[in-house]
Amino acid sequence: MIRTKFSYSLLFFLFVNSTTYFSQSPFIVVLGTTQDAGSPQIGCTKKCCSDLFKNPDPSRNVVSLGIVDSKVNKFWMIESTPDFITQSKTLKEISGFRHDELPDGIFITHAHIGHYTGLMYLGRESVSSKKIPVYTMSRMKGFLMQNGPWNQLINLNNISIINMDPDQSIQLSNDIQIIPFLVPHRDEFSETVGFKIMGPNKSILFIPDIDKWGKWNKDLAYELKTVDAAFIDGTFYDSEEINHRNMAEIPHPFVVETMQLFDTEDEKIKSKLYFTHLNHTNPLLDTTSKQYREVILNGFSVSTFKQIVNL
Repeated sequence: MIRTKFSYSLLFFLFVNSTTYFSQSPFIVVLGTTQDAGSPQIGCTKKCCSDLFKNPDPSRNVVSLGIVDSKVNKFWMIESTPDFITQSKTLKEISGFRHDELPDGIFITHAHIGHYTGLMYLGRESVSSKKIPVYTMSRMKGFLMQNGPWNQLINLNNISIINMDPDQSIQLSNDIQIIPFLVPHRDEFSETVGFKIMGPNKSILFIPDIDKWGKWNKDLAYELKTVDAAFIDGTFYDSEEINHRNMAEIPHPFVVETMQLFDTEDEKIKSKLYFTHLNHTNPLLDTTSKQYREVILNGFSVSTFKQIVNL
């Protein structure tokens, strides 16, 4: 049974969100928290979207993280979303140091629309970038190389593909390394990975998409004990939220399932967990909803735009 009580995780949540942008320590920053298709979502006539079409919320960006190291004046992005234009600008502003407009590298989790299509803005119709490193797994690399318009980015040297291997560390700077790992998901065009980001003092887990936790060959509870914070798939709150769709076609762990999975864990473990990749219908996007309140009362958190965690 899920307990509903206040815990120090709420205080931890508030502390993380009040961290100064211009930290001397390396840090990650949340550049987006919504599902691939954004919020509001095209064709949606529900209340969750109707007001947003009239009054857009600039914080409703598609899920992405930034990684910043002010010691070397570099920053990187995980995912290249449809909101890449504003997210790259936000990352530069938050970094606090002089830098070009574009990141020093982009890491891609998989080939679903919200995670790589922002690469189009690096082409000659737009900024016409010069060999921006794009880190991908083997199938994702093949997908980009064999399909237009993405292969044009490669042929024109707008991007330079760097192949990643599962569970192999990539050193970004003296203080930061990142490790990709495979997760089960709908892999029509590419494999899917999550990332572990490790700094000098803390480590972060990032898993925006996964089918169900029980299909993963790792134990989420154990993995959570090895990091300081985890930003994980919270696409749908429960089955009632999107009962007009066949969930076999779009499997994700429901938020209520994940909370149940951690029901017997202590508050310290729960406080590390932040739900992200929220569908436009997800009540966790509304901080006044009873579902949002239930998540917080149970010791968990919801990721927020521009949230910062020092590494």
